[in-house]
Amino acid sequence: MKKWIVMLLIALLLFGSVVGFNLFKQQKIAEYMANMPEPEFPVTVTQAQSSNWVPAIEAIGFIEPNQGVTITTEVAGVVKSIDFDSGTVVKAGQELLSLDSDVEQANLKSAQARLPAAKAKYERYRGLFKKGSISKEAYDDAEASYFSLSADIESLKATIERRTIKAPFNGVVGLRNVFLGQYIQPGTDVVRLEDTTLMKLRFTVPQTDIPEIRLGQDVEIFVDAYPEIPFSGKISAIEPAVNYQSGLVQVQADIPNNDGQLRSGMFARAHIILPTLDNQIILPQTAITYTLYGDNVYLTYKDEDGNLRVKQSVVKVGERKGNDAHILSGVKAGDTVVTSGQVRLSNHAKVKVVESNSLKAPAETPML
Repeated sequence: MKKWIVMLLIALLLFGSVVGFNLFKQQKIAEYMANMPEPEFPVTVTQAQSSNWVPAIEAIGFIEPNQGVTITTEVAGVVKSIDFDSGTVVKAGQELLSLDSDVEQANLKSAQARLPAAKAKYERYRGLFKKGSISKEAYDDAEASYFSLSADIESLKATIERRTIKAPFNGVVGLRNVFLGQYIQPGTDVVRLEDTTLMKLRFTVPQTDIPEIRLGQDVEIFVDAYPEIPFSGKISAIEPAVNYQSGLVQVQADIPNNDGQLRSGMFARAHIILPTLDNQIILPQTAITYTLYGDNVYLTYKDEDGNLRVKQSVVKVGERKGNDAHILSGVKAGDTVVTSGQVRLSNHAKVKVVESNSLKAPAETPML
C-alpha cells in the first residue's frame, strides 16, 4: 500500500514539473513577444500625380498591300521571253512575260492578206446590188465574208495579246516562278506583284466600340519586326454590318509605307487613338494587387507616433499600356503608393521606404 502511494506521489511530481515547465516557457515566450519590436517591412513608393492619358482601342490584324495580285497566264504555251528581274519595280503596262505566238502571228498575216480582196469584193458587190445587177444573196455573202474575216483578225490579235503578260499597275514584283523555254498551263503562277506605297490593315473591334471610331481617325500600328517604331495611319473604311455571330465589326486603316518597312502578311497591333483625358492618375502596374475580390493598392500614412504605415485602398483600373495603368478611382493626386514589397503587407503594417531599381525595365531584353 505504501509502495503505491509513493509511486503516485512520484507521478504527480513528474506531471507537475512538466506542467510547470510548460507554463514557465509560455510565460517567457509571451514576455519575449511583448518586448519584441514591431516588424518594419521595406517597400518602394511613388507619389501619384495628375497627368494626361491618351486612351486607345486595342486591335490586331494583318498588313495588306494597297493592291496585290499573283500574275498568272490565261493560255498555255512556251515561255519566249521574261522582261523583269525578281524584286524590281515595274510600271503599269510594262511587259513582264511573253509566250511563243509564231502560229498565231502566221494566221494573223494570212487573214490580213485576204482582207483587202474581201473588202474590195464587198464594196464592188454593194455597188452592183444598188444597180440591181446582182442578187441580194450574193451581196449578203460578200458582206458576211468581209466582216467575218475582219472579226477573225481581231480575234487573232486578241489571242496574241493574251500571250503577252503586262503589269496591271505600278508595284514591286517578287520572285519569278517560271523560266525561259518552260511550257506552262493556264493559271500557272508567274510572279507576285504588289503596290506597297500604301499599306492597309484590317482588324475587328467589338460593336460596343463603334461610337468611339470614325473615318479619318488616327491609328498607331506596331509590328514585331520594328517593335519600338509606331507607324501612323488613319481609318479609311468601316464595315456597315456587324457580324451577328461574333458581334464584331471590320475596320480598315491606311498606313503610308514611304520607307518600305511594312510588308504584306505582317502581324500588327493597332491602337485607335481616342481623345486625350486631362488630370488622370497613372500608376505603375506593379503597384496594383490583383485579386478575385477586387484590385487594391497600399497607401502610406503616418500614425500618431510618427511611424510610417500603410492602408489598403480599393481601386478601379481602366486601360493598361506597357507598365502603366490608368486609375479611375481609389487614388488621388498626392497620395504615396507602394510599388513593391506588398506581399508581406497588411492593413496598418509598419513600413520603411527603400531605394530600389529592380522594377526598372532594362535597356535591352536579355537573351535566353
